[in-house]
Amino acid sequence: MNPVHATVDPVPGGGSLSEFRLARPTVAVEAGVLGDKLRLRSAVIFEGWTMSDGELSLGAFGEGFVDRRHPHTYVHELMLSADDLLGSLDGGARVSLAVGKGFVAFGTDDPMSRPALRFPVNHHWSQVLERAVATVGAKVGPVAVEGSLFNGDEPEEPGQWPRIGNRFGDSRALRVTVFPATGIELQGSHAVVASPEQREGAGPDQFKWSASARWARPIAGRPAYALMEWARTSELDGAFVFSTFLAEGQYRIGRHRMYYQFERTERPEEERQLDLFRTVRPHHDDNLLGVTRWTIHTVGYGANISQWAGVRLEPFAELSLGRVSRIGAGLFDPEAFYGRRSLTSLSVGARLAWASAGGMEHRMGRYGVVAMPRHSGTHDH
Repeated sequence: MNPVHATVDPVPGGGSLSEFRLARPTVAVEAGVLGDKLRLRSAVIFEGWTMSDGELSLGAFGEGFVDRRHPHTYVHELMLSADDLLGSLDGGARVSLAVGKGFVAFGTDDPMSRPALRFPVNHHWSQVLERAVATVGAKVGPVAVEGSLFNGDEPEEPGQWPRIGNRFGDSRALRVTVFPATGIELQGSHAVVASPEQREGAGPDQFKWSASARWARPIAGRPAYALMEWARTSELDGAFVFSTFLAEGQYRIGRHRMYYQFERTERPEEERQLDLFRTVRPHHDDNLLGVTRWTIHTVGYGANISQWAGVRLEPFAELSLGRVSRIGAGLFDPEAFYGRRSLTSLSVGARLAWASAGGMEHRMGRYGVVAMPRHSGTHDH
């Protein structure tokens, strides 16, 4: 979990705002039997209690929140996966099946497991999560292919469950991942998500593409990590198209952790409520007030001051410098709405985590044939 004091300047309507939040209070548990061929992965998040009105976050949007990151559902991940379903096949091929509530085989890792505290603006373009999902995977040599069936509807509140009865299977995704060397991954994926923002299924579908390259291996004997990703989402037969590019990296030297993230993401601007951090949901129609482009540089530093009996305490500071601009025609004028086009965010807090002895690193959204091996040492952020 992360106790954090954050300041954003300006916020909707102008002026600055500071808040204290307990973000990401999470309990993650994994258990395996039959030599880990059958494995349960779960993550429960209590943000619905600790930050029910969201977390100040530069450019964030999704699930009815805007300029705040929404709280995740309490059951963030509850997946049962079976590996080596067909036993040993020629060429060392493996087949797996994963079912439950969790991540779809699309895009990149959950930002919760990445270096920065600030969730990228592109969270809802680059990941599809908290769905009832069934994923079949196959891996031959360095190539893994996964296919998912899931429900399109996004949650609207932390205690909400997917509409399994009438929505499961209305959406699909396909992801191909190549592992050319230890700690290196190349990923490409496509998803069709039916009516994500209207739970009854009457809204427009999203057609999503993603490509990324991920590096997690030592440099000069020190843990290093880097990610580059591109994603694109289109709606209404291409009437609205949103693109994103993100690059981030992290390097550790002893107790010290330094990281940087660059992001350029296009965001829809929708009708807002009297509370300017909330949008009308479901939308009255399929029109947008406009589209904005967010360009954000984020730098951060953390120092691990305690690691005793599996407990890690890391104070950190994170600074984001952003700029927002309008794309094309539209009623939404970011300069009038925020008071200026440049924005800043400063977060100061701590990362507090505990892992049981011999615990497995938890990389959310990777199941079956693409799950991280035990004690791989690559997930150091």
